[in-house]
Amino acid sequence: MYKRVLLAYDGSEAGQKALLDALDIAQWSHAELHLIAVMPPAAPLVAIEGAFYDAEMEAEERKRYESILADGLRRLREAGYPARGEVLVGDQVETITKYARDIGADLIVVGHKHLEGWAARWWRGSQSPALIERAHCNVLVVITH
Repeated sequence: MYKRVLLAYDGSEAGQKALLDALDIAQWSHAELHLIAVMPPAAPLVAIEGAFYDAEMEAEERKRYESILADGLRRLREAGYPARGEVLVGDQVETITKYARDIGADLIVVGHKHLEGWAARWWRGSQSPALIERAHCNVLVVITH
């Protein structure tokens, strides 16, 4: 039985399906449900004159991730389930696994969309296999097509 479920939420179609599955699992097992939205670290913009950091662009990106997280938390509240949430900054796999360890999660839930064609899969890559290898607990990958 799960006591603490962590959902890495990105607001995508796959993420929304993962949210519903995480909600079902949390309700069934009476588990705490935690949501995180993982924002990639700000990369310097490169120009002819050199690289520079755009704080305004990073603030806009943070607002976007906060909005994604707020949407997920709202959906859970509307379903009658309280959850905690936080926007984190860092590498997805590292951040998710560290946060899961820090809260003592029994299960990590992520959404994943199958890509069509070998070129799309090769170009985009996938975080799911790396997450499964690094996680200290069970991982549920909710798949959409």
